[in-house]
Amino acid sequence: MGRVFDHHVRSCDVANIEPSEAIAQLQTTLSSIETVLDLPKLRAEVAALEEQAAAPDLWNDQEAAQKVTSRLSTVQGLLRRVGGLRQRVDDLSVMFELAEAEGDADALAEAETELVDLTRVVSEQEALTLLSGEYDLREALVTVRAEAGGVDAADWTEMLMRMYLRWCERHGYPTEVYEISYAEEAGIKSATFAVKTPYAYGTLSVEQGTHRLVRISPFDNQGRRQTSFAGVEVLPVVEQTDHIEIPESEMRIDVFRSSGPGGQSVNTTDSAVRITHVPSGIVVSCQNEKSQIQNRAAALRVLQARLLAKRREEERAKMAALKGETSGSWGNQMRSYVLHPYQMVKDLRTEVEVGNPDAVLDGDLDAFIEAGIRWRKQQENAAAAS
Repeated sequence: MGRVFDHHVRSCDVANIEPSEAIAQLQTTLSSIETVLDLPKLRAEVAALEEQAAAPDLWNDQEAAQKVTSRLSTVQGLLRRVGGLRQRVDDLSVMFELAEAEGDADALAEAETELVDLTRVVSEQEALTLLSGEYDLREALVTVRAEAGGVDAADWTEMLMRMYLRWCERHGYPTEVYEISYAEEAGIKSATFAVKTPYAYGTLSVEQGTHRLVRISPFDNQGRRQTSFAGVEVLPVVEQTDHIEIPESEMRIDVFRSSGPGGQSVNTTDSAVRITHVPSGIVVSCQNEKSQIQNRAAALRVLQARLLAKRREEERAKMAALKGETSGSWGNQMRSYVLHPYQMVKDLRTEVEVGNPDAVLDGDLDAFIEAGIRWRKQQENAAAAS
């Protein structure tokens, strides 16, 4: 999966070209996807995994069994998805031919709708095919944090959290909120939630960085323009094979009562859990579950993910030092959302820009995420070539 595709057509381009040309481009893009994925190899892998899954002693080793069944489910799903796209693309030409031969306006409209939808789905699959990083297949842990901007930043952080949860909802991705720290006046200081779908980490990791909001502050009685910032952190969910073991002696565990907006208690028992990893100083907490045991388990998962990310960052820093690299991470300030004096959302890395912030803040993020995945792959290829 090391190459960036040369052929792809976006939904917004479809109206400007003939259906036959659009279908031909879809055929080319889908053929590239099938080549990069190496479908015969994936089918052979499914056959081998099915044989392993049928072994009577499979579950004697729980860790190995989970790895086999998880990989089998993922590859089968991928083959079904790509096979379904191939069938739809092949059927599309027939839909147009029949509609035009019969002069059926309704059938033609249906074919055009299918063309737009199929173009979008194939483009999304093409971007997913570029996800080949070690952890890209994993579920994701997303944390949003208020940065500079006071109460506006806290409000902006809550808006960002809603944006990502709405994006997940649009795609049918399950989520679980682990912890929310509410600000005093409005909004939130931080929140952590899980996105429980394959490739969530690879997809959402391009959203990591600082998001900037410019608007007339609803908290300023003089109606002045305010710029505020919020940070997004995306981590891969830790699996048993990662071997992130944390000795009890390195953790300080505190329990407390969950609280809601304005500091009000929402739980009459000390069920919320805060874990401090003493050697690194990393602090995580979870107050979503009613059980202290469940909250402790969830907090531990977040801590393990942070420690895994720390370990990876240290390894990257060592490699960068060996290579003599001094450039910072690509993901600091990465997107601006302007609500006043004009309306615009612009990605500072990919140059993708839209004039409808309301739609973006309601979860319409696909164009930004897809462009981010392509941009990152180009950066990786350029770095590998240098």
